Amino acid sequence: MDKGYEKERFESLSIKRSVAKKFRKYCRSISKSQSMTLLLMLEFFRDHGISPMDSLGPNLMASEVRIMKRINAVIAIMRDMEKTQTKPTAAMILSLFEESAPHEKPLILEKNRGEKKPPKYTERNDKT
Repeated sequence: MDKGYEKERFESLSIKRSVAKKFRKYCRSISKSQSMTLLLMLEFFRDHGISPMDSLGPNLMASEVRIMKRINAVIAIMRDMEKTQTKPTAAMILSLFEESAPHEKPLILEKNRGEKKPPKYTERNDKT
């Protein structure tokens, strides 16, 4: 017996034998009583605002198209965030944690020869 409906009386409905057989088979497949199955069907149609005569094909296709558009918009937003925020921030953090050694070779101090004055030292890049 269905819970909550034990004290209710049964009512009879007139339906075709072929429809009754299909309905009973469906009730067995979902493991519900005939009354509960019919109640669930009625609540489904009422809750979703659809009629059994409506075709769900176009409605489902329109919903799928809307969902795909939203997914594409989210993907575009994420790509933009990655390009404008994540990559530059990661590059700045990486540059902060790199070694402080410069990428070029260190400068070498060279003695100026040929002058009689006290020797002066000049810096030059050793790129040879």
